[in-house]
Amino acid sequence: MSPLTAPPATPATATPAPPSDYTVLAAPAQAWTEADLLRLGHADHYQYELVRGELRQMSPANSVHGNLEFRLAVALGKYLEQHPLGEGYTGDTGFQLSAEPLTIRSPDLAFIRTERLPTGSRPAFLPLAPDLVIEIVSPSEQARTIAEKVSDYLTAGTRLLWVVYPEQQQVHEYRAAQAFRIYTIGDTLDGHEVLPGFRFALAALFG
Repeated sequence: MSPLTAPPATPATATPAPPSDYTVLAAPAQAWTEADLLRLGHADHYQYELVRGELRQMSPANSVHGNLEFRLAVALGKYLEQHPLGEGYTGDTGFQLSAEPLTIRSPDLAFIRTERLPTGSRPAFLPLAPDLVIEIVSPSEQARTIAEKVSDYLTAGTRLLWVVYPEQQQVHEYRAAQAFRIYTIGDTLDGHEVLPGFRFALAALFG
């Protein structure tokens, strides 16, 4: 496992044609809203995200993706039972990363420390970036789409981001200070200051 310096993960300034790993839904007469996202998310088996006002429809995850997500969720859940530092969230949860333009992302897994959680009643989509985000890359997902996600989360304040590549059996780690690290099959994920003491071997994840 070797630390590297990652290039800034910023989306392109131009407006290229949408990549093939998601479908952009035509906007209604008025801009898409949180209410639209909630309604569509309960209407069918697709997952939706709002990215800078653009509504994107993604296909359901495949079996490999789902199993890796489950393994990571179990590991995170066991850790939080012993270290109640905050709350974990599954992939159906949306987080508002930006109000203008409206951006609501749904990572595969997320964690928020207790001191950052709002008190009292909560909105449908928490208006904050999770402390930890885990994204599992689908076979059709393109590099541009992944870089855009990384940029959105880090810009909004995510402190630790793990991007899981099932085919390569790797996890790419991004941290708020622009540190970048690639974990391979013989390495062990480290929760750093976000999840102190959290360790998870990639051999257990991909085995």
